[in-house]
Amino acid sequence: MTNNDPLVFELAVAKDKPQSYRKFHSHQKNICPFCDVDHLTDVYKRDGDLIWLHNKYPTLRDTTQTVLIESHAHHGDISTYTKEHNRKMIKFALECAEEMVNTKKYKTVLWYKNFGPNSGGSLIHPHMQIVGLNHENGYKYIHSNNFEGVTVFENKDIEVNVAQHPIQGYTELNINLLTRNNIDLWADWIQSGTKYMLNVMYNGRCDSYNLFFYSRLDGGICAKLITRFNASPYFVGYKLSQVNDEATLNMEAKRFREFFDNGSQVKKHAN
Repeated sequence: MTNNDPLVFELAVAKDKPQSYRKFHSHQKNICPFCDVDHLTDVYKRDGDLIWLHNKYPTLRDTTQTVLIESHAHHGDISTYTKEHNRKMIKFALECAEEMVNTKKYKTVLWYKNFGPNSGGSLIHPHMQIVGLNHENGYKYIHSNNFEGVTVFENKDIEVNVAQHPIQGYTELNINLLTRNNIDLWADWIQSGTKYMLNVMYNGRCDSYNLFFYSRLDGGICAKLITRFNASPYFVGYKLSQVNDEATLNMEAKRFREFFDNGSQVKKHAN
């Protein structure tokens, strides 16, 4: 049986952490630290307004927490970037995550993004997090079939599906990078997935998502998009995910494929 060894949250570190989604106390200033670029410290790497730096508020014990600022635009998001900026950002983030993995210092490196008030994030300004876990296996509850599902698109470099075995549920989009030959197309599908989740899925009622990146056993990477609402009690209490019925999954795959096709990106890149 897999033991549950939770990550330890250091409350004392978190007490002065800036928050965008709740009211500030009188002693806190409502200033976005990621907009105040001139005062950023512990920067690892920078390319224009893409900045990878140490997290100023490392709230998790036995970890190295880093932040990747995606854009200078305070209210930006993958769903609203130009195609060119999104491609550049995804490549930059991939380089940073792999640089952390290649240090061999961590048991697991986690790479993810929060967006929206229900995503579990604290700051609106668009950013990702790359976190090295010193001792914990961050993949212990992840299975290879979590990356599989009803096929939306597939070529030799990219495979996109609607998950049949979601981690949380109900509807999760998997954008699998099978080779490193077409990262631009991978980035395009990720961007299309965020637009689809926020504007089409659930008739536009979703205002939050998480984007997680997982190393696959075959050497590829799965980018998984998960809509965020209140979690099901089956997941909260039992870690039991739920999935929509087959007809709904097939309908979602068809709609997502058509949504991407309408941007003529598949025709341009597919081979």
